[in-house]
Amino acid sequence: MITIEKLKNTLIQGLNLEDITADEIEDNMQIFGDDGLGLDSVDAIELTLIIEKEFGVKITNLAKAEEIFASCESLTTYINDQLNN
Repeated sequence: MITIEKLKNTLIQGLNLEDITADEIEDNMQIFGDDGLGLDSVDAIELTLIIEKEFGVKITNLAKAEEIFASCESLTTYINDQLNN
């Protein structure tokens, strides 16, 4: 089981996010778009690869990708659900 903090730190390191710490990322802050972390579609591809590499979890349900990647909280829940299956 991974924690939200672990995921946040993985995002920061994997995507080379500068000028932000895990403490500054709210659990339900949007990952994509201007209202959140501001990540874009290129970042989505990188993030998908990071999740596969770091946690061994693949994002296979593209229909639910927007829901899965909505926030660190939803992404952590998805990863932990996949790890428990």
